[in-house]
Amino acid sequence: MQLTPAPRWQRAFTLVELAVVLAIVGLLLGSLMYTLSAQVEQRAREETQRRLEQAREALLGYALAHGRLPCPASGAATGVESPAGGGECTNYRDGFLPAVTLGFQPVDDQGFAVDAWNNRIRYAVARNLNAASCIGTSGVPHFTAAAALKQNGMSCLPNTTELLICKSSATTPAPVPGDCGLASNTVTNSNPSGSVVAVILSPGKNHAVAPTAVAALAASKPDEAANLDNNTVFIARTPGPAGVPGGEYDDMVIWISVGSFYGRLATAGILP
Repeated sequence: MQLTPAPRWQRAFTLVELAVVLAIVGLLLGSLMYTLSAQVEQRAREETQRRLEQAREALLGYALAHGRLPCPASGAATGVESPAGGGECTNYRDGFLPAVTLGFQPVDDQGFAVDAWNNRIRYAVARNLNAASCIGTSGVPHFTAAAALKQNGMSCLPNTTELLICKSSATTPAPVPGDCGLASNTVTNSNPSGSVVAVILSPGKNHAVAPTAVAALAASKPDEAANLDNNTVFIARTPGPAGVPGGEYDDMVIWISVGSFYGRLATAGILP
């Protein structure tokens, strides 16, 4: 006699259960993608920081070899300092790192140094001197002209309205050349006179969205606009989203202080 096996009940997933499973999988994938995106973003910032620091060392190395800092490169040409040979620069505050002149890599197809997002690295250099700080002569330009730098000597400091680093542009009173508005808003030192020789900056990942000062202001990014407006005030702060004082910000800014600049030249025997 053949026995018929007992039926085996098979239970399928209900639509509700499938929806719950898919939702959980979606959350897990979303979390994973967010984590990967954050890691990619962090690596890009670290790489950009490394390039900015290398740029600073390249500028100081150039000064040791040539007795002066190079002029910024003009955005209308290539990654060569403008003018070639230095002296009176054509783009003191709205130029770019002269990668070709420095032998700096990586560069874009026109020879401009770029950050990890392929934005051109910007570079500004001080021109005017605080003549009262100079023991002897005070001819300008000072930092981009070897003869003037040698003759004027290490006592000369940048003018009080030259390069200044502030924490934000959204203060009352607002920063103006030579004054961050509030003592607590000053990054470089409590007395802004003559502390910064050069500024090197990356406009950050979001630069393509607002590539000019006008566009950055229109997008409610006044702190980023301050780094693109061709004046002597620059903003350096931690990244922040839209809605915070100063607006969305992801620029990366470093600088060369007058003390470190003169110190390098003195150690190498180029000055005094």
